[in-house]
Amino acid sequence: MAVIDDARTALRITSTAYDSEITRLIAAAKADLTMAGVILPTDLDDLTETAVLTYVRLHFGNPADYDHLKASYDEQKRQLQTATGYTDWGDGDDEE
Repeated sequence: MAVIDDARTALRITSTAYDSEITRLIAAAKADLTMAGVILPTDLDDLTETAVLTYVRLHFGNPADYDHLKASYDEQKRQLQTATGYTDWGDGDDEE
């Protein structure tokens, strides 16, 4: 299943009328994670896709649970920033 399909499911919509907006939000989520130093796999894995979908839910319309979604996305991003395999910052043992 494509990320756009998963996003529609996460948003509880079946129409493709919002696909343009959803596609932009997916791209914005990927850009936000990349700017934070997260290396995204070509095909999103479960962790990165969950963060992207949370970002989409957070920014699509005016969600009633905005604060909860914002805190959840921020925590997911922090975890990815510190998880092995999701950054190229090294382990800090490279003293020259």
